[in-house]
Amino acid sequence: MHTRLDRFLNYVQYERGYAANTLAAYRRDLEQLLSSLEAQDLHSWADLTPELLEHFVMDLQELSYSPATVARKVAAARSFLHFLYSEGELTRELTEWLPQPKVGRRLPKALAESEVERLLEAAAGVETPLRLRDRALLEVLYAAGLRATEVIALRVADVDLSGGVLRCVGKGNKERLMPLHSRAQQILSRYLSEARPFLLTNTNEPTLFLNRVGRPLTRQGLWFIIRQYAQESGLEERVTPHTLRHSFATHLLDGGADLREIQQFLGHASITTTQIYTEVSSQRKRAAYDQAHPRAFDAGAEPAHHTEEETE
Repeated sequence: MHTRLDRFLNYVQYERGYAANTLAAYRRDLEQLLSSLEAQDLHSWADLTPELLEHFVMDLQELSYSPATVARKVAAARSFLHFLYSEGELTRELTEWLPQPKVGRRLPKALAESEVERLLEAAAGVETPLRLRDRALLEVLYAAGLRATEVIALRVADVDLSGGVLRCVGKGNKERLMPLHSRAQQILSRYLSEARPFLLTNTNEPTLFLNRVGRPLTRQGLWFIIRQYAQESGLEERVTPHTLRHSFATHLLDGGADLREIQQFLGHASITTTQIYTEVSSQRKRAAYDQAHPRAFDAGAEPAHHTEEETE
């Protein structure tokens, strides 16, 4: 059974091109499935029954996972079961025995434009090499809407300052070229000429953004940097690298960008994923209307509150 699991993980890694983080999540979720089935004395995938799968889902629910986490683990199990069927390990398609639970859609959290400006300005204090790196990092995140894994994987060779573009490798190893506005180009140019040489300890290091000892910046390091400047700028909301990505998309839509263009900028495989930003934009406009229009609510009544939750 473990051999079949390893074969599936090799398949999604080398044939489907899944990212390392996605692969690690699949491994954790499927090892949990395997442990649940082995605890029920299952020793062959051919002996799998609906009752065993139902017991697995009940185990997840008893562990008090969020609905989104349960849905992710079930989705991983469904993909694996479909793989076993396509490989001839199962005599029938069993994904119908493991229905995908429905999860309420969560709207991404976007900062207001003024809040983004405060965040970017927070790094513009004393111009040490690290502060200059942080300014360039924040500007690039907001200018290009990159994922955390994408920005820390950038190489110096991916930057074309003369053309004002950035080469990005996203999910599934798909490349896209992202435009950079002049402000981002200027601060990135300064980082490359004034700060990165100071941080560099190995002249063969290709990574664009380095930590204080000259190594590639990590996801944890990136999160720490953004949290630091969110606190310095007085932002009480939870701010993550993905918050800047959401803000990038929402502000483009507010500014009149076409949804198909935003899809390409974000590297979404489906337009359906991008369409959620139309609802975010509508809610932001409604909130602004409620606060600004003198007749938006009855005298003595509070304006309607429209909440947005962050999605990763």
